Amino acid sequence: MRKFIAYVFVAVMMAGSPAAHAVQPDEIMSDPAKEARARDLSRELRCMVCQNQSIDDSDAPLARDLRLLVRERIATGDSDSQVIDFLVARYGEFVLLKPRFTPHTVLLWLLPPLALIGGGVALWVYNRRRTSAGAAADPALLHLTAEEEARLERLLAAEAPDKKA
Repeated sequence: MRKFIAYVFVAVMMAGSPAAHAVQPDEIMSDPAKEARARDLSRELRCMVCQNQSIDDSDAPLARDLRLLVRERIATGDSDSQVIDFLVARYGEFVLLKPRFTPHTVLLWLLPPLALIGGGVALWVYNRRRTSAGAAADPALLHLTAEEEARLERLLAAEAPDKKA
């Protein structure tokens, strides 16, 4: 039990701790406002080596180069959109962790909600069919003729002595 509590404690501590960033002290800009912009931008850009991390979180040398490039562009006076456009022109749309909504990416953006809606409709149809099939097989809705009821009674009476034996 103590091991379990220790594991839970460690898990809670790890979940509550802030994410580690790979930004090195020599990369940090002297102007806090520009540094905040650079950090925000670097969280939106994909590390081309790691591919599931932003360049802000990645320790890869290419991610460091991209972080420095972002800071260099900000220092020259580029706006956030100019920095993003520069990197997209240089590395392609893949460099963005959150792709833009363009005609190329419509399917990428619309497929998840369409899949959820389709799944909901499929579950609704399945439930309707199951309910209607269950109502048709409900014994309370079946009516036996007098002849069928008499035969059923004979069968039940014939079975009863066998069960007692």
